[in-house]
Amino acid sequence: MEPRQLPLVLPHSPSFARDDFLVAPSNRDAFAAIDAWPNWPARMFVLAGPEGSGKSHLAALWAEKAAAMTFHAANLGRSLATEPSAFLIEDADRVGEAEALLFHLLNAALEMKASVLLTARAAPDAWGVKLPDLLSRLRLAPVTRLEPPDLELMEAVVLKLFSDRQLQVEPRIASYIAMRIERSLGTAGRLVELLDREALAQGRRVSQIMAAKFLRQLPGSMGPP
Repeated sequence: MEPRQLPLVLPHSPSFARDDFLVAPSNRDAFAAIDAWPNWPARMFVLAGPEGSGKSHLAALWAEKAAAMTFHAANLGRSLATEPSAFLIEDADRVGEAEALLFHLLNAALEMKASVLLTARAAPDAWGVKLPDLLSRLRLAPVTRLEPPDLELMEAVVLKLFSDRQLQVEPRIASYIAMRIERSLGTAGRLVELLDREALAQGRRVSQIMAAKFLRQLPGSMGPP
């Protein structure tokens, strides 16, 4: 049996820099809509898309540009020490029992004449909102959608993720992965992390055989051929 090195696991955070957002047909309209701020048709906007479509990256770009205060569905009740000019509310469709808190936060933002971006997996009508006043307010917000990443984007993302970890991988391996992996940027990130650890443990470069092994372990992805 070949000796394996004990990998030193270092924290790796994804880059949400503007230059790292890869514009493709699946996200071009959403990118243009978010990038148009502050010239929005309304103060409130909903960015909708499935898991792994790039919502967090695009929302982070907007939050930096707008100097937005960020909230998540789990922390809607935090106090406002200042009066920000913009609010980012992540995973707003997961608000659950905190609908009153979300309604209060939206009211506060509107009173401050602040811009609001909400991220969600779907448009507000699909959130199951029970509070009529909240649903009415959410329905006033334009919705821009992110589609699941296409093959071209997945290949570019896989190459970028390897590059971020300073891993040299042949383009054919990135193409092999992109054709077989679930169309999710999050899944691509998990696979590259696994391959990074395995390559370090074996003291080898990432190979197609190695990629095939871990593709089998990821839900929604396909192994060989």
